[in-house]
Amino acid sequence: MFLKNKFLYIGHYKIKCAIGKMGISKKKIEGDCCTPSGKFNFERLLYRKDRIKNLNVHIPKVQIKKNFGWCDDPTSKKYNELIKLPFNYSAERLFLKKNIYDLILVINYNRKPVIKNKGSAIFLHLANKKYSHTKGCLAVSKKDFLNILPLIKRKTKLII
Repeated sequence: MFLKNKFLYIGHYKIKCAIGKMGISKKKIEGDCCTPSGKFNFERLLYRKDRIKNLNVHIPKVQIKKNFGWCDDPTSKKYNELIKLPFNYSAERLFLKKNIYDLILVINYNRKPVIKNKGSAIFLHLANKKYSHTKGCLAVSKKDFLNILPLIKRKTKLII
């Protein structure tokens, strides 16, 4: 799987894809609105069980609960990790009214080891209808996400 010119390619699929507002960067830092370049795996799928049924998935999956968040605060020991809210540091809420986080593939960016300020919460998630820029994630339509999900395995590489 690879990203080129705002399209994601996997198998015979060519998918329109939103990226970070400031484009792609080799030197991603927290809050820069860039999508990091590199070669990554997908760690797991987070999903809203109340909105998404019958998933065909070949990587670990975790149901998003109402108190789930992702720490984006470099001063926290939980930086760039899934956390439970309330939380004493800055974190992005994952259980939202809007649907962009109904399906989230966690991209293994800045995960092992986690380096402070290198960027957090880099996901492949659902795009809004206008494919608006993200804060650094990749975003595709729900239809496209569900079409490619069965093709993604632990060893699938994402090249940005």
